[in-house]
Amino acid sequence: MSDFGVLSLLPPLVAIILAIWTKRVILALFSGVWIGGVMVAGWNPVTGTTQTLDWIVENAMDDWNVKILLFDFLIGAGVGLIYKSGGASAIGRALANKVRTSRSAAVMGWLMGVLVFFDDYTNTIIVGNTMRPITDRTRVSREMLAYIDDSTAAPVAGIALVSTWIGYEIGLIGKAFQGLKVDYGAYVAWLHSVPYTFYSILAIILVFIVAYTHRHFGAMLHAEYRARTTGKVLRDGARPLMTTEVDLGMPKEGGSVHIFIWPILTLIFVTLYGMWYTGGGGEAYAKGGLMEVLGNSDSALSLLWGSFAMVVVAFALVLAMKKMTIEEAEDAIVRGMKQMVIANTILLLAWSIKSATSAVGTADYVVGLAKSSGLSGGWVPLIVFLAAMFISFTTGTSWGTFGIMMPIAIPLAYSVTGNVGPEVFASIGAVFAGGIFGDHCSPISDTTIMSSMFSGSDHIDHVKTQIPYAVTAAGVSFVLYVLFGIGVRNWAILLSLGVVLLVAAWYFLSEWYGKKYGIPHGKVPVYTVEE
Repeated sequence: MSDFGVLSLLPPLVAIILAIWTKRVILALFSGVWIGGVMVAGWNPVTGTTQTLDWIVENAMDDWNVKILLFDFLIGAGVGLIYKSGGASAIGRALANKVRTSRSAAVMGWLMGVLVFFDDYTNTIIVGNTMRPITDRTRVSREMLAYIDDSTAAPVAGIALVSTWIGYEIGLIGKAFQGLKVDYGAYVAWLHSVPYTFYSILAIILVFIVAYTHRHFGAMLHAEYRARTTGKVLRDGARPLMTTEVDLGMPKEGGSVHIFIWPILTLIFVTLYGMWYTGGGGEAYAKGGLMEVLGNSDSALSLLWGSFAMVVVAFALVLAMKKMTIEEAEDAIVRGMKQMVIANTILLLAWSIKSATSAVGTADYVVGLAKSSGLSGGWVPLIVFLAAMFISFTTGTSWGTFGIMMPIAIPLAYSVTGNVGPEVFASIGAVFAGGIFGDHCSPISDTTIMSSMFSGSDHIDHVKTQIPYAVTAAGVSFVLYVLFGIGVRNWAILLSLGVVLLVAAWYFLSEWYGKKYGIPHGKVPVYTVEE
């Protein structure tokens, strides 16, 4: 590795600047990798290009990476079968007669979003399409449904124990530890980081609070009051995005809830069993408990087993119940896999930019600056959180942000502390929290757009009503990272305080906006469907 000094910042900076300027994440990430290749090749663009392709091929052929890529494609295939066969629609029909108030509809949407935890894209498709007839019937605004949909997509998938995200997240952590020659389980480190992913946790809690209490602030207060009092779930002149999924098409009529429930349970249980088995099972548990098992497990292989079993069960059910022909099922599988092409492309390029930053010494340079400035390890999470928020909001991608920030955050926190402890865990959590902030509410984020699409909301209306809530959760998270920097390291204390601050902020804002708009306490009425 050559000593490029300040120029070692070029690969991530090129990726960031191009992503902001062009709004094209794939182009930006590839350009960052290419710049790194050119630098390593002595600034020769031809050999630099071959180096770039070598890195992409190496990452595509890596054993762990291949498993994750296949896992994502299989998840897409399973989702294709469940959605197209009408399984998701069947869940909606089963709930329709049991949900009769605006409060129960909003809370049910939140609960379904939490339960569909394994993928953010899947979440937006299932929750939006399933709940839309129910929320329309109970006079919940489309803006509120889109907010519920979005708040239980990236924030939930990012911290779920089994999801399309976890393999990528663990992979980035593991590669950072390998670069530092630190022998520490990536999955265990991820588990320790989850309580420090303040934004995701607070965003999920906030949407439940407003769904249950019907107390709102900002533009959402207008939207919910309009829907409840006039029955208009969309404002006059709104332009909702298309609600028909282009690649999968409309689901079949007469779907069964069993086609939804059993494949998902299969995914969960087979994955968990796979982690138990590959982690050493009972022998490892007797030696060091559950953490010993998880630390030794092959989570990528386990996720691959689980996703494959999910597809097998879904395929068998749709054929046995005569919901689809073999040809239709095969078509749904292929179209479902197609949904994951962009995600896997971003994934591969994010891994490759890690190779580029490692080759030019980006992390080493940043760590050197931190050491020379006397930066305390406790302040690293705050700095990382703010940087990740900026990158993710302006680019609309969390995965790209993770790929850029994680190779810097872990070495930085480790170098100033000398051990894998709370500072490292909080820095990992801060990368995920900041990255998910943008994915959650950026107007150019794919999940933000998909939430508008599948909820049938005007996209700009969705962004305008959601941002005040996202900023509130982010603001409280900022305070918590400041307290961490001051010296409060216990995540339980920080999270407990965070919930208190979140409730206080929500209460104050709903009261203030309520007075401003003439709606007492910012509380909209509960609507009950009459027979």
